[in-house]
Amino acid sequence: MTELEKLREECLNCTRCPLWETRTNVVFGVGPGDAKVMFIGEGPGEHEDLQGEPFVGRGGKLLDDMLELIDLDRSKVYIANMVKCRPPKNRDPLPEEQMACSGWLSRQLELINPRIIVCLGRIAAMRFIKPDFKITREHGQWFEKDGRRVMALYHPAALLRDPNKRPETFDDLKRIQAAIAAL
Repeated sequence: MTELEKLREECLNCTRCPLWETRTNVVFGVGPGDAKVMFIGEGPGEHEDLQGEPFVGRGGKLLDDMLELIDLDRSKVYIANMVKCRPPKNRDPLPEEQMACSGWLSRQLELINPRIIVCLGRIAAMRFIKPDFKITREHGQWFEKDGRRVMALYHPAALLRDPNKRPETFDDLKRIQAAIAAL
């Protein structure tokens, strides 16, 4: 059993915050343990909670399409969330829930050691890039954090709500593709 598999097994029994009481499944993350690129969302939604896998609903289908645009798929990237259990009614994860889960994600980052992190949405960007991150102004920009390149994209759910943001997201994806090619 790999260290990442051991971590997943530990995480499945987590009771560090109240979200464990309403979850169906822990949504730990999926992808190769040596992925060079890691996508991080804020938290699982209803479909993810039911299946125990991140980004499997309509937003997940759109994420798959986005990856395909830049010659990627789930077999080449690691996909996780900041919190591993679904917040009620898909609300944003509370700061205390994010803190309770931060150890799991920190350890995932340590074990996988991606060169590029892509934050999916404002909440993840505020955690990984800077607390006052403005997604409408700063999406698609590269930041350097702990020796890694970090960028934020609009969350796939936001793109489903507002398709007008898709052209600029396509440009952001092309920047990610170029950064991967340069690795």
